[in-house]
Amino acid sequence: MSPFLAELLGTMFLIILGDGVVANVVLNRTKGEASGWIVITTGWALAVFFGVFAVGAYSGAHINPAVSFGLWVDTIMGGPSNFPLGTMLSYWAAQLIGAFLGAVIVWLAYLPHWGATADADSKLAVFSTIPNIRSYGQNFVTEVIGTFMLQIGVFTIDGPAVTSDFAALGAIPVAFVVWAIGLSLGGPTGYAINPARDLGPRIAHFILPIPGKRDSDWGYSWIPVLGPLVGAALAAVVWAAFGRW
Repeated sequence: MSPFLAELLGTMFLIILGDGVVANVVLNRTKGEASGWIVITTGWALAVFFGVFAVGAYSGAHINPAVSFGLWVDTIMGGPSNFPLGTMLSYWAAQLIGAFLGAVIVWLAYLPHWGATADADSKLAVFSTIPNIRSYGQNFVTEVIGTFMLQIGVFTIDGPAVTSDFAALGAIPVAFVVWAIGLSLGGPTGYAINPARDLGPRIAHFILPIPGKRDSDWGYSWIPVLGPLVGAALAAVVWAAFGRW
């Protein structure tokens, strides 16, 4: 399998299960209706596990443009990532397409429930993040911090101090990092920490014929794109400054 197709499929799987758990919790008349934040964060962690496990052997399973960006920054700073710009841009394209397709599949899976749900914000929340307290500066900082922690997790999981026994766990440590971020830092913004995860489904929300939907909140959409990129870059700088421990 080509790395492009692997990133497309891995990100699609991530969104099918990640946006899918949100739909199960926030849409009306589902089996998981109103089951809460613990279900959402657990579902997203397992979605990351599935996406990484499914395609990791073929592309490294970034399934996140911020992770790809962080590895590119590490590369240009002389690190061992060996991830050139052209490959990063190819991964970005695959990730965005995969995220869009995954969101369309979630829409199909929950087709009867869009009309049964009156709240337009809940419908948008299935596809993209919405801050609970809208403050663009603070929301941006929250996304930077969350993605910083994710990227540091990615670096350390693959770092020189990792034993072979730990490395054998594969996708599990990454899933736990995402679970921890969701539980600890996800409350203010819904922890996008992934530009494709937010932008691809937001485009799907804009295009799809969802009954009673609101606007796609494009005024906020730059925060879950730029915030994660900044957070990943800062993590690469810190990782290098402390000797890539």
